[in-house]
Amino acid sequence: MKKIAIFASGNGTNAQRIAEYFSDKKNINISIILSNKKDAYVLQRAENLDIPAYSFNRDEFYKTDIVLKKLKNNKIDLIVLAGFLWLVPDNILREYPKRIINIHPALLPKYGGKGMYGAKVHEAVIEANDPETGISMHYVNEKYDEGEIIFQAKIPVEKHDTPDSIAQKVHQLEYEHFPRVIEEILMERNGML
Repeated sequence: MKKIAIFASGNGTNAQRIAEYFSDKKNINISIILSNKKDAYVLQRAENLDIPAYSFNRDEFYKTDIVLKKLKNNKIDLIVLAGFLWLVPDNILREYPKRIINIHPALLPKYGGKGMYGAKVHEAVIEANDPETGISMHYVNEKYDEGEIIFQAKIPVEKHDTPDSIAQKVHQLEYEHFPRVIEEILMERNGML
């Protein structure tokens, strides 16, 4: 059984899609959902899905091993960042090399880095008159959005697009590809592909 921990900072739509995707899989399990915001709606989603959840503050994350111990106690194989806005600290990066993945709502290396999330990314795409945008899944390292890219999917940017309309199209790409790519990564590591 491969065990996944999902980190999210907000609403948790991707976390829910991932949990639903794996709900009937016998060899992969969402073991815990973690958030850096105690009032994030993702924690309610975790409760609704009957998945253990945990929230932590900045000091617990960066100055202690509390979160790392939660991961180790749950025997986590893969960490998935799904709308998680903090850098992952060194203690977790060291313990889970090439076992932490993130999704970003743009075609990296464009429009990545600190402060580039959500509508800010889509506004930048429109302002630059880019003909396309999309999603990037990448391994996590010590810098925002600079880890090795695992997968990208593209959509065209139309003249009439707004940050909201791009966000909707990008969310559809995330829902379609994120769970499948997670499964492929775990199966490949397990020698199942």
